[in-house]
Amino acid sequence: MGRAKPVLWCAILAGVWLLTSSDIVPSQYSGWTPYFMQRADLEKSVFMAPETRELVDPGKLWIAGDKIYVVERYKGVHIIDNSDPANPRPTGFLVAPGCMDVALHGNVIYLDNAVDLVAFNLTSGTETSRLRNYFPEPASPAGDRYYNSSNRDGMILVGWRQITKTKKEEGRQ
Repeated sequence: MGRAKPVLWCAILAGVWLLTSSDIVPSQYSGWTPYFMQRADLEKSVFMAPETRELVDPGKLWIAGDKIYVVERYKGVHIIDNSDPANPRPTGFLVAPGCMDVALHGNVIYLDNAVDLVAFNLTSGTETSRLRNYFPEPASPAGDRYYNSSNRDGMILVGWRQITKTKKEEGRQ
């Protein structure tokens, strides 16, 4: 039994060293945090931007005639003129916070504006109808759902931002 104690202590110290080693336990980790918008602001948030935008985080797309509609995840929809397929040209951006999907019928584009279903007339540039709370809140890119609905005071989850935290930052929240 006398020899077992030093061996046991060595095993414990080795375990502690392994657990605190920066190679074993990461000093940073990434995750997703939700971001919100007031209900009143959400209902005024779908509009044609005065300029095109860079394609950064593309999602689904819809092709209709010589136009391509590409979702910019959680931001809106890029409108691309594809009349010359060898030289597609961005022509507009439809701002729609929380957008993840689109469909088109004639000159009306149907899209999700976070939890609402919106019909937007591309010819007149106006929202023609809105069904409030039609969809569930958008899931994070990791597939997580956010269900903390207490103390939101009219706030609607419209998207997710990637965050990186260090061990030191974690303890401050």
